[in-house]
Amino acid sequence: MHSSSLDVATEISNRLELAMLLEVSAYPKPGNIHRTRDYPDTRFEHFLASAVASRSSFETAAEIGFLIGKGQLRPEDACVGGMIRKAALNAFHSQRGGNTSLGTLTLLVPLAVAVGMTSTKHLSLRRLRFNLKRIVESTTSLDSVAFYDAVKGSKPGGLGKAPQLDLKDPSSKVQILRHKIRLFDVFRIAAGWDSICLEWITNYSTTFDLGYPYFKRELSKTDDINAATVDTYLRILSEKPDTLIARKAGTRKARWTSNRARKALALGGAKTVAGRKQIQRLDDQLQLNGNLLNPGATADLTAAVVALATLSGYRP
Repeated sequence: MHSSSLDVATEISNRLELAMLLEVSAYPKPGNIHRTRDYPDTRFEHFLASAVASRSSFETAAEIGFLIGKGQLRPEDACVGGMIRKAALNAFHSQRGGNTSLGTLTLLVPLAVAVGMTSTKHLSLRRLRFNLKRIVESTTSLDSVAFYDAVKGSKPGGLGKAPQLDLKDPSSKVQILRHKIRLFDVFRIAAGWDSICLEWITNYSTTFDLGYPYFKRELSKTDDINAATVDTYLRILSEKPDTLIARKAGTRKARWTSNRARKALALGGAKTVAGRKQIQRLDDQLQLNGNLLNPGATADLTAAVVALATLSGYRP
């Protein structure tokens, strides 16, 4: 690997690790673990450990992206599924709190490849998004099988049961290989009930079209990374009922949570006393239900938004 590609990959991995750390540090993100709230078996420091453990996978992904950008590899050679599997298992085994980051890594690993393909000196989000689309649409059936192994190894909760190619059904992998079903196609099937999968097949529409423009505006108002991250989380949640809550507790509870997030933003969000009180009240209400009302998918999407900021040059 040439020094230039290593330098690029190191910078990209640094920025993506920072994004994960900033997202989990933002508080209070109602219903999620943050620096002032733990779950009984999973704590804030477990997420910190997972972010650090993910860094090497981001670096590998960026190096591969650099070679694709130079024409030395094809997009289908990226092995995105295998890299997500490695990153997820590294994160899982780096701490004792269970699955912390599978959804986030499912979004950030393809992003690392795409950024490696794109100039980072003056990052063009339009070009980045074009490369991201190429990468996820170039996945193969081997990527699909690797992703199923990532799910099995990291043991996420709240998966539910899919009518086709269920993640917990061993025969799914046989069908995938027999019919050469790309990971992109697996996610297309699951997009109706999982917003991470939906993000893949819509070219990261929530990240680029909703979350990041809002985050930039909020950050420019106060230069308060915590308030900008919390309010972006609330904005995404208010517009997109959380699919993890929907699977665990039903769509009615997911919509209720979105309505409460909208109310907090209407009161000024994290920038006002009234908004902060409403945010804290919502956090308390969601936490009373254990992790049943955990907007985990929203946190993953927020991490991708913060990643666009760090990749674009943001520094705390």
